[in-house]
Amino acid sequence: MTSMTSQSETPTILRTYQRADVVVFHKTKESFGGLSNMASGFPLRVNGVRILTSEALYQACRFPYLPDVQREIIGQHSPMTAKMKSKPHRKESRTDWDHVRTKVMRWCLRVKLAQNYEGFGRLLLATEDRPIVEQSRKDDFWGAKVVGVTDETLIGQNILGRLLMELREQLKSDTTEALKAVLPPNIPDFLLLGKPVETVSEYRATHPSTDRQANLL
Repeated sequence: MTSMTSQSETPTILRTYQRADVVVFHKTKESFGGLSNMASGFPLRVNGVRILTSEALYQACRFPYLPDVQREIIGQHSPMTAKMKSKPHRKESRTDWDHVRTKVMRWCLRVKLAQNYEGFGRLLLATEDRPIVEQSRKDDFWGAKVVGVTDETLIGQNILGRLLMELREQLKSDTTEALKAVLPPNIPDFLLLGKPVETVSEYRATHPSTDRQANLL
């Protein structure tokens, strides 16, 4: 599958999907809801810091020079609250955010797979060879919006769905489980809580109830 580039590097291409032909995820409690960055149950650990969702990790990556903002975002128990905590600071996002955000999202998904290889991997493979589409009410960049009165047609760039399909294809050929290790993306000043992000590898919490965000204190 051809590698994708960020929105600033390519013209806007809206794609049309028919619900009957694709895997659609919208709400986290649905069959394929675990594909969403908002889904719980796929904890991450980066630089020794436990982060509850890929949404919180992605939002924190906006602010490499604001460790206190990152700490507030990844300290939230709810992924939606983590997203909301980032909003007042959006004007302080890294200046190249629109250029690098697709690379960051690709990395976040890789981390989600590396550290939840069986559960998240099983969900990805269950989509088989069908297109994956995130249904969104407002966002036709990461997802696709419903058009028409029947809800059967969705139109959008669907960048998140396409990144998931890209990762699915990589997983299908991962016979050595190389995807359990993730190098940081080639992005300047890719920092978490003031430190360069290191290679991420498979992580299993021995005591999830007590380990949660312990390194944020």
